[in-house]
Amino acid sequence: MLDNIEVFTQNSIRIRCNLGTIYVDPFHMKQEPHDADYVLITHPHYDHFSVEDIRKVIKDTTILVSPESMIDDALELESEVRNVVGVKPGVYRELSGLELETVPAYNTIKPFHPRRAEWVGYILRIDRKCIYIAGDTGLTKEAKQVKCDIALLPIGGTYTMDTKRAAELAKIIRPEYVIPTHYGSIVGKISDGQTFASYVKSPVKVVEKIQYFD
Repeated sequence: MLDNIEVFTQNSIRIRCNLGTIYVDPFHMKQEPHDADYVLITHPHYDHFSVEDIRKVIKDTTILVSPESMIDDALELESEVRNVVGVKPGVYRELSGLELETVPAYNTIKPFHPRRAEWVGYILRIDRKCIYIAGDTGLTKEAKQVKCDIALLPIGGTYTMDTKRAAELAKIIRPEYVIPTHYGSIVGKISDGQTFASYVKSPVKVVEKIQYFD
């Protein structure tokens, strides 16, 4: 499964699995593959909800998932996809075979992602693995309760956890693998990936996946 996860830039992620192709927060896409069976959006900030980039990956059978609190924005694409689904934090949904849970994503000590906005991260159950895509979040009580095999955690600081706090979360939830995201572009240095890896202790393994620092 690890080989089937790509991180392009920021939190722009593609996962290929037996259910099809899943994107999370497509952004600064270099190509227009139109191969998305699912597109999951964590929140409405421009580097996570980019209509231009979503249009590069969707097709007429795509299921688009977004927080209910931004559903009016997502409905701009309603005529171009199969369905637009709104989700609240802390729910379980099954969408055409894809099992997902939503995890509240918010800042605890910063103002950029307030809890009341009801933005989300996702836990995906695919190919007998649980994959946690945290989105833009701090070190929250809900994040500390996640059980997963693979975690994609933001490390860039400013708007999210920094390298130390993300490493602390990795230590608490103990996935087999952790993939750092949200650094080396708008926020964070390219070297943050290596810094994060130096803080994460065995048995958790760090795998850097970001392809584009732009």
